[in-house]
Amino acid sequence: MTSFVQNLFSARQRFIVVPLLAVFLLVQANVAKAVTLLRDPDIEYALQQIALPILNAAGLGNSVKILVVNDSSLNAFVIDHKHIFIHSGLVMRMNSPDMLRAVIAHEAAHIANGHLARRQQNVGTAKTVAGLGIALSALAGAVSGNAEAAAGAALGISSSSRRVFLSHTRAEEASADSSGLNYMVRSGADTQGAVDVFEIFRGQELLTPGRQDPYVRSHPLSRDRLRTAKSTAQAHAGKAKKDAAAIYWFGRAQGKLSAFLRNPKWTKRTLKNSPSEDVRLMRQAIVFHRQSNSKKAIATLDKAIAMRPKDPFFHELRGQFLIESRQAKAAAASYKRCVDIAPNNALCLGSYGRALLAAGQTKTALRALERARSIDFRDGRILRDLASAYAKSGNGGMAAVASAERYALQGRMKDAGIQAKRGAGLLPEGSSGWRRAQDIILAAKRAEKKK
Repeated sequence: MTSFVQNLFSARQRFIVVPLLAVFLLVQANVAKAVTLLRDPDIEYALQQIALPILNAAGLGNSVKILVVNDSSLNAFVIDHKHIFIHSGLVMRMNSPDMLRAVIAHEAAHIANGHLARRQQNVGTAKTVAGLGIALSALAGAVSGNAEAAAGAALGISSSSRRVFLSHTRAEEASADSSGLNYMVRSGADTQGAVDVFEIFRGQELLTPGRQDPYVRSHPLSRDRLRTAKSTAQAHAGKAKKDAAAIYWFGRAQGKLSAFLRNPKWTKRTLKNSPSEDVRLMRQAIVFHRQSNSKKAIATLDKAIAMRPKDPFFHELRGQFLIESRQAKAAAASYKRCVDIAPNNALCLGSYGRALLAAGQTKTALRALERARSIDFRDGRILRDLASAYAKSGNGGMAAVASAERYALQGRMKDAGIQAKRGAGLLPEGSSGWRRAQDIILAAKRAEKKK
């Protein structure tokens, strides 16, 4: 994790980068609004630990990843069978892991119950860089204020049959409620969490659409849904088991998000509310880092590392502090420790490769970045750094392909097509890189036809 996009693309604004959470610009909607993902290995791991019992109950397991959208509003959604997207504002608004599990259970039910079929027939399975980029382009349209038209255009839906991309029917909502509550019961989660989530949104349907949280617009509420949740909660009152691990990871994810997204003064005031001493130290270290006090940030984080020496994500955070203090070699050493503990974490590998690249170790960086991309293609920074590493190694064809994939993830299909054609022309026909370029070229052609 390296930088956080605090000011998004705007027709009248420049792009400003502040050293915070790693964030990846995905799509630009109507120039004035962008959709961003906050890519952080620690937060994503924490959310996956919270979600896994629910996902297992739904028969989905680790095939579904939980990703965080940089948006202070309250929302969660699915666009394919592989991802559940949750707004950072919703994560920070939840008061317990079971509230978050209720949201995840509901979205998992939409996947497990086949509610994505009407979208999937238009957008495909989003298994490739281009596929996910197109899907996220549709998402950008859906949140841009002209959801129906923009999403319809991105998906190639005729004007007579366009629907709001993220919306579910009331029948689907009732089905997802029933299945989601069942997943919570089977996994041992407290179904009161679902009631608490509904209570947050209670009464919002009476507000004008512009004042409603997006979750209400895409997940229509009703008294019957709340009544069903309350009935289930009452029937299973006292049966849920206390999950100490979920409480810890929930507090850690929420604590790290808030430490990076909220004012450092707020974080300092709330340090005492941290779920454990190591999380308190992590949050305090982030405050020092944001105040450009690198020495205190490292010293404080080292205390947390001493408490959990085999925790890869504390070493990853240490690497971030160092790379953003322009200490590339020292950062690479911290990232290597992280990768030694978590060798299959793509975000950690990407950060390691980035530090190696900054330290001038191009060959080693290229190996780390290639492995990171092979595990997870959803991080634009990895693709950007990979393109740079290829270029420095003299491989212009693969540099162009990596650039094409990054543009595709941003929804910039015209630019992606140009780079993909360049890459295909420089690479041996039939090679892996050439085939990746062909995927982008075809996707760019489809996107152009649907304009």
